[in-house]
Amino acid sequence: MLFSHIHLHGGPAPVRRYLPQLIELVLDEKINPGKVFDLTLPLDQVAEAYKAMDERRAIKALLRP
Repeated sequence: MLFSHIHLHGGPAPVRRYLPQLIELVLDEKINPGKVFDLTLPLDQVAEAYKAMDERRAIKALLRP
């Protein structure tokens, strides 16, 4: 039973810990969070946006009205 005490735990990222620093970087224009959205679709194509993210054709979809 080699490595029987090794565990891999997952869960949500500790976002609140990093928010103040990230907000400061955005306001100082050192990072651009808009680069996360790599697919833009109209709102009526929301199903296609989810499908593209599920199939890993898009990281994050931006829906426009």
